[in-house]
Amino acid sequence: MRIPRIYHPAPLPSQGTVTLSDEAANHLGRVLRMQAEQPILLFDGSGAQFPATLTQISKKHVTATISAREEVGVESPLDFELGQVISRGEKMEFTVQKSVELGVNTITPLLSARCGVKINADRLEKKRQQWQKIAIGACEQSGRNIVPTVNPVINLDTWCQQAFDGLKLNLHPRAPYSLNTLPQAPSKLRLLIGPEGGLSEEEIAMTRDRGFEEILLGPRVLRTETAALTAITALQVRFGDLG
Repeated sequence: MRIPRIYHPAPLPSQGTVTLSDEAANHLGRVLRMQAEQPILLFDGSGAQFPATLTQISKKHVTATISAREEVGVESPLDFELGQVISRGEKMEFTVQKSVELGVNTITPLLSARCGVKINADRLEKKRQQWQKIAIGACEQSGRNIVPTVNPVINLDTWCQQAFDGLKLNLHPRAPYSLNTLPQAPSKLRLLIGPEGGLSEEEIAMTRDRGFEEILLGPRVLRTETAALTAITALQVRFGDLG
């Protein structure tokens, strides 16, 4: 049986007994039905993992004893931010989950002219919180010990105006250049993925003015969630740690 990996939202000691969060207690007690003396791996977002043994477990209360702190490096050398115009329903959740598995460090949900999601600020914040939980779950599954940040939702123009000292890319199907034409070895990268209806001509022009390089993946038009994951994979193969 694979040892479960559990995120702990507070700094963990190198040794000692800790009480896990209510969410972790529910998952270990109700879902996995684990028992005392079984092993788990904890991580707190610091980059380390902490082998531990369950000492007390019920459906609402779980404690574990940590035996060591282990520095485990699985992060990509590429500092990678995804700017994703929000897609409908489960598509955005899928994009968040898989981009974390592929090594993205930061995800910024964006609003654009053709964004199909029209909800108020309170609901957008609840969505962001849900996407952050999905990012944590993807770290638990994939072995990452640093949790990527899901930023608050902002407008595309505001995001493009932010200062950024790395390579900025806009993926769209009419771009003149492919990934193979990019300069070598950026240490920081921002990737913009538009909505299901694509960016408007005005938005494309705006990204050019803000220093974004335009690239395409190939001759076929991909769905927004497919485009994001394909581009992330290709960029990690070329500049990161895949392949």
